[in-house]
Amino acid sequence: MTDALDPTGQQTRQRAAAAQLKRRYARERRFKLYGQLAIGIALAFLLLLVGRIFEQGHTAFYTHALTTPVYLDPARVDRVYPSGANYLQLAADQQAERLGVADDPVAVREVRDLLSSELNFVAAAAVEADPSRIGQTLQLRAPLDDSADLYLKGEISRNTPEDQRVLSDRQLDWLDQFKANGQIEARFNTVLFTRSDSTQPELAGVLGAVIGSALMLFVTAALALPIGVGAAVYLEEFAPKNRFTDLIEVNINNLAAVPSIVYGLLGLALFINWMHLPRSSPLVGGLVLALMSLPTIIIATRSALKSVPPSIREAALAVGASRTQAVFHHVLPLAAPGVMTGAIIAMAHALGETAPLLLIGMVSFVPGVPDALTDPSSALSVLVYIWENASERAFHERTAAAIMVLLTFMIAMNAVAIILRRRFERRW
Repeated sequence: MTDALDPTGQQTRQRAAAAQLKRRYARERRFKLYGQLAIGIALAFLLLLVGRIFEQGHTAFYTHALTTPVYLDPARVDRVYPSGANYLQLAADQQAERLGVADDPVAVREVRDLLSSELNFVAAAAVEADPSRIGQTLQLRAPLDDSADLYLKGEISRNTPEDQRVLSDRQLDWLDQFKANGQIEARFNTVLFTRSDSTQPELAGVLGAVIGSALMLFVTAALALPIGVGAAVYLEEFAPKNRFTDLIEVNINNLAAVPSIVYGLLGLALFINWMHLPRSSPLVGGLVLALMSLPTIIIATRSALKSVPPSIREAALAVGASRTQAVFHHVLPLAAPGVMTGAIIAMAHALGETAPLLLIGMVSFVPGVPDALTDPSSALSVLVYIWENASERAFHERTAAAIMVLLTFMIAMNAVAIILRRRFERRW
């Protein structure tokens, strides 16, 4: 029976089709909603993470310095060897006298505990620059001790019982008095960027770790990029397709998923125990990170080469180019954006690695800046680990600050990768 003779059946089918279409549109809306919800949750966690890091670490970018008059007593400062004087104790004794507690040894020690040992170096530098200053009163400015700095930043509260604080009530009163007198000022913490690690939080900086990370990335890039790109070009363009090359490809893909700590064990056994290279040096760190980065670079380069249309190769061969010329003069330049993107992402991944560097000795305390690839060094990621495990509370804010510096470098590297891809990418 036709639809014209059965209008009821036609209407039923139309209603069923309309209901099915409505359900399909509803499923599509739910799918979009789920996607938007997933993105929203991811952004919320990202903002929570970044916000927590910023909340904990922003205070590390400024510090409090104390300006105090110090009389360079000739009886306590040797003109022949002025750097040997204990200027910190000299300043503490005079400050205690101004506070009226010079007769109390405990009070004098508490005054000294508010001052940083940096005052010793500031005073010694001033006297060595002009020895005639001995016998004069100098206005010396130096950072406060980390505990005093935390109190002025609001990290230590008076409401906490005195026996649970590192500072006594008397020390807090003195700090308030110094601040009211204008002796204390807040300033940008240049030490964080101009000095290396230190056992004293107020004198600790990230310079040595930044230089160490840069040297390691230099070694990593110098080895991983040419080897990785060369291997990818050979496997994709020249290697015969047989079981042996299939086995190599499978193993490269598997190596990309190997935990980074395994590469650390390999570096420890190969470069340190067998080749006897310097422990905790940027050279060894770069070699280990190069091994770890190779699979990523090879896979990214091969994907970029595959994205180039076969017609480019065929056209180059048709006008008389050799296979090598077709690859290096035509295919590889067109695949360069993908190659550079994969390489930069691999370098950014290597910058944030910690586990393999711990196994080659970079967890040790290194107070200086490395001058060569074989000098002992630290790295930003390792410095974060060391500071977070330190007992002093002030190191924790510097941990977050070091994370912010590390994230800045990684975001910059990823931004470069995106810019390069958009600048040179061609769509087929």
